[in-house]
Amino acid sequence: MLRKLVLRVVLAAVATAVSLGAWASPSVIKIGTLYASSGYFSQASTRQYDGLKFWVRQINAKGGVYVKAFGKRIPVKLIAYNDQSSTMLAASLYNRLITQDRVHTLVADYGSVLTSVAVPLAQEHRIVLFDETGTSGKFFRPENRNRYIVLTGLPTSSQWPKVLAKFMHSKGIRRVAILYAANDWSGSQAKTLNQTLKQDGVDVVYFHSVPDSTTSYSTILHSIAEYKPEAVAEFGYSDNDIAFVQDYANSGLYFPMVFIPNPALHFEVVRKAVGNKALRYIYSYVAPPIIRYNREVTYGPTLNEFKAAYAKAGGKNVDLSTVAGFNTGLIIQKALATAPKFTQESIRDAIDKFSGKIFTLDGLFKVNRYGAQVGEFLPVGQVLPTKTGVALKAVFPSESAVAKAVYPAPRNK
Repeated sequence: MLRKLVLRVVLAAVATAVSLGAWASPSVIKIGTLYASSGYFSQASTRQYDGLKFWVRQINAKGGVYVKAFGKRIPVKLIAYNDQSSTMLAASLYNRLITQDRVHTLVADYGSVLTSVAVPLAQEHRIVLFDETGTSGKFFRPENRNRYIVLTGLPTSSQWPKVLAKFMHSKGIRRVAILYAANDWSGSQAKTLNQTLKQDGVDVVYFHSVPDSTTSYSTILHSIAEYKPEAVAEFGYSDNDIAFVQDYANSGLYFPMVFIPNPALHFEVVRKAVGNKALRYIYSYVAPPIIRYNREVTYGPTLNEFKAAYAKAGGKNVDLSTVAGFNTGLIIQKALATAPKFTQESIRDAIDKFSGKIFTLDGLFKVNRYGAQVGEFLPVGQVLPTKTGVALKAVFPSESAVAKAVYPAPRNK
């Protein structure tokens, strides 16, 4: 009878631990993630995955990640599947990571589209989702009451254009045209810019959307020109930006300012597609690694140190995706080193405790109670000529600027 009683107590304790998401000390920390080796998001996704893999190699070389709950280092095992840029496949694979592989934490694939199917699954199963670059504001609405998502790499996309609006206002720009691809990432930026400019008394003379699949902007550009804007902002994915800039370069039209978002995220991809001449004097955001935080970093390597170590290990093509992947590893590392218990709730609470207190190579890590990144902002940059070609340089605000903005852009550039 005594044995039966002890067995019942043990089983009850195990059941309680499982229900709370607790584990005994594991032999490895299982991190589940997805990547896309093909399809629309493949280029950015694979680079983000490379950044995360590099963090895993770096931390395992030290004996693993330190887990405060067990007072020791434990090796990291990365379990990854190829979703081929398909949300349908991604949903199935995220579910597999949670229910079959029983990963200890979950890392989303690149961008809002491939993250969107992970958000409800992570919330349903009460597992923390480390969101690398899925910046849709829909994921972080208070009414969702979702404590199981943390945006690690960028602020929500609806916040990005606020500095851009201030820049336009500082230049006395009074007439602006806004064009955007009909997706949440692009649309949220367009709507924020529209609202902010109108609050500043700027006349938004053109505000229209196009399908994501748009590859020809010639007719649209001529329609915009009829409104005589002093600045044109086009929001879309890389393929949209590339087609827009190519058609603008060949149109014979002139706008004093043209803004597109993706040079900040994938500068070399855009530059190689459109050429140096077409990209000169175009505006964009500025994000790591173009903007380098070195003196400010308090946790993990500086950007210069990361790039040197990454190159030594054979890594190439460092862009925002690579930095975001590595930075996500750093946030997981800090969370496990801070959480007093090895449970999902303790890990999430630990993130709130160090939020706003660490500065990584990606900037100030600070999230609100719903997991939205609020510590970072994206300065405005401009692609300027250099002795060897062109470079995207921060021009606004003054505390971030490394060059002076050329406005209006030269007519014969």
